[in-house]
Amino acid sequence: MTRGDLSDAEWELGEPFLPLGERGPIPDLRRHFDAVMWRYRTGSPWRDVPERYGSWSTVYGRFQLWVAAEPSRH
Repeated sequence: MTRGDLSDAEWELGEPFLPLGERGPIPDLRRHFDAVMWRYRTGSPWRDVPERYGSWSTVYGRFQLWVAAEPSRH
């Protein structure tokens, strides 16, 4: 875990609110979530997400799936 990443206790609180993959649990879900948090915390472009979080395009794709899965607020 690096500075700014979720602690185990924080992850336990947030994980149940993230959608599952089509085939069940998503590998590297926590790492991808931390990457999205890093991106918004720093204001950096997606392409600047550090490699420790995985491929920026995979992280961006996962974020897009989360956005699409968000229930409508209308």
